[in-house]
This record gives sequence, structure tokens and C-alpha cells, in this order.
Amino acid sequence: MHTPVALLLELGIILTASSLIVAGARRFALTPVPLYLLAGLALGDGGIAPVPAAREFVDTGAAIGLILLLLTLGLDFTAREFTASLRRHRSSAVVDLVLNAIPGAVAGWLFGLDAAGVLALAGVTYVSSSGIIARLLGDLRRLGNRETPAVLSVLVLEDFAMAAYLPLLAVVTAGGSWWEALFAVLAATAVVGAAVGASSRWGHHVGRVLSPADAEQVLLRVLGFTLVIAALAELVHVSAAVGAFLVGLTLTGAAAERARTVLGPLRDLFAAVFFLALGMSAVPGHLLPALPAAAVLALITAITKVATGWHAAGREGAGRRGRLRAGTALVARGEFSVVVIGLAATAQDRLAALVTCYVILLAVCGPVLTRLAPTRGVPSRMRAPDRASGMLDKPRPSTAASAPDPARSEVRSG
Repeated sequence: MHTPVALLLELGIILTASSLIVAGARRFALTPVPLYLLAGLALGDGGIAPVPAAREFVDTGAAIGLILLLLTLGLDFTAREFTASLRRHRSSAVVDLVLNAIPGAVAGWLFGLDAAGVLALAGVTYVSSSGIIARLLGDLRRLGNRETPAVLSVLVLEDFAMAAYLPLLAVVTAGGSWWEALFAVLAATAVVGAAVGASSRWGHHVGRVLSPADAEQVLLRVLGFTLVIAALAELVHVSAAVGAFLVGLTLTGAAAERARTVLGPLRDLFAAVFFLALGMSAVPGHLLPALPAAAVLALITAITKVATGWHAAGREGAGRRGRLRAGTALVARGEFSVVVIGLAATAQDRLAALVTCYVILLAVCGPVLTRLAPTRGVPSRMRAPDRASGMLDKPRPSTAASAPDPARSEVRSG
């Protein structure tokens, strides 16, 4: 079997550079996500060191990375805990939609875009990046904080909304009729509802099947099952990330702990590839003309996201510091915006450059704002993050709720 030398060389350079990025970020107690994105700009088309031989692998690995990030995020919760949190945050979903979709729609109208372009830009400014934020919460050791369930509830409600939004956008962009758009939305909503119900009712059976004694079998079964569910989700125009998150919810107790342990290193590898690919999707030379408009839109919607997080964290009883942490955590945009570009930008030349520049700005600045958000320390009962991965194994939220938690005490006083 012949292995392309260029592919091996480029992948080796990418992984070595990624290790240096992580080492530098850890030295200054930062998350490596912004550095990955900037490195991706340098490695993409039009960058200073393009990697054409590795591009196909990076694009495929990015899809797997997003799936693994959302799968492991779902492993930290049970379906019962999460549905209760979603019910508590219905008003947060309304606030999120109003504050963040309207600026995008208004901007699209001011730029003279047609109905499909206005709808696309509204979606871009509305939805935060689940992949980036999932990594941030682990890197910054905030998975046990009181405000974190609010952040996760907002993210998944957005992902569920995307399940209806993306089919609608596809129909509108293709010039379909109103009844075709309505059918697409209803079908996607029905599929998501059925998946949530099945996860809650039969999840324990799935856990028994996917958690044998052998670690290798755990890895293969959980990853294989998750990829199948993600593919089926995409087939019915529901995000693969939503499908992966639902698989994570079905695994509880010992099954979730084993899956989290064996998947950790694989998740960290492909998560790095995901962030690099996000940066590589942009062409630096195309961004400069769109920079002023993108910067203004980014500033406005960063403020509206902070307001969204402030409201949502308040429903969890978080104090001022916790509310600010929740708001800054939601600022980053990412993977769904790239999907929107793919659906709508072929007919909207100006939209592609604007959205790409907007996403890069908030994907880089969002994690920095999150890191700078006020905090007084890390819960003593939480273990230090593995320096090789930067990710954290956290106790189950239900356990955290039953014992005094220094992080939550800090939030109350903050």
C-alpha cells in the first residue's frame, strides 16, 4: 500500500505545531482555541503555509471532532436532568432568539440582501458555537459552576432550533414554496422530538449494550453508534451535533464514565483538527473588505449574547460574576455559521466574506473574553486538568447539586 509522503509530512507538521500551540496556551493559562483558529488561517488557501495534501483529512477530521465534542458534552448529563433544565430555560430561548437573530436580519436588510440572505445572516448571528464553548468550559474548569447548566441549555436549544432552521433555509435558498418549507420544518421537529423521547425512555438499554468490560470494545461501540446516529441525523436535515449530544445523554452512570475515559484522547485530537479546519475555511485576502461591517456586527451581537447569558444564568440563581461568565461563554460563533455559508453563499457572494470575517472575529475574541471573565478560583474537589489534553473529568451535575460546592458558593457571593 502506497502512502503519500506529502500527506504524512503535512500531518506531522500540523500535529507538532498543535502541540506547541497547546504548550504555549497552557503556559499562560489560556485556552488554545483562538491560536488553533489563527493557525488554521495560516494553513488554509491563501495562507502563508497551505497544506493541500492534508486538506481532505482535516475536513473529515473536523466533522468527527465536532461530533466527539458534543458527545462528551452530553455524557456529563442525564436526559432527566437536561429536560428539566430545558423547561426552566424556555424564556432564555426566546430572549436569545430576539436579541441575536434580529441584528443579523436587520444587517441583511441594510446590506440589500434578498429574503434568503436575510434569513441566513439572522441564523449566523443567532447561534453560538457548541464546539468552541464545549472546549472552553473544560479548559477553564467551569463545568461544575452554577451558571454552566444555563449555558448548555441555551446551546442545545439553539442546536434544536437549527434542526428546524437549516431545512427551512435550504428550501428558501432553493426557491421552494411555503408548503415545502413548512413540511421540512415539521419533519425535522418531529425527528428531534422522537429522538429526545427515545433517549429518555430507552437510554439505559443503550448504555448496557455500549459498555462492555473491555475498553477497546467501549471505544469502538460508542464511537460507531454515535457516527451512525450522527449520519442519520444529517440524513433528515438535523445537525449531526444534535444527534451526538443525544447519544451522550443516553449513557449514564458507569457507562458514561467509561465512555468519557476511553474517548478523551480521541476527542482532544479531533477537536484540535476541528478548530484548525474552522480557520482554514477562510481565505485571508477575502476578509479585509468585509472587516469593518463584520466588526460592527460582531460588537453588537457580542453584547446581545452577554445579555442572553446574563438572563439565562440568573434563572439558575447565579450571581453577577456567574452571569458575566455565562454571557461571555456564549459569544463565540463557529460551525453552524460555516454550514449556513455552504447553504446560502453560493447565491450571495457578499454574504460569504461577511460571515467568514464575522465568525473568525468572534471565534477568536470570544474565548479571550471568556478567559478574562471574573472568577475566584477552581473547586478543590475537581482534579487538575490533564496537561496533555487540557480537558477535565468532572463529577456528575446531580452529585454536585447534593454537596456543598466551592464554585457555587463563589458564584453566590459573586
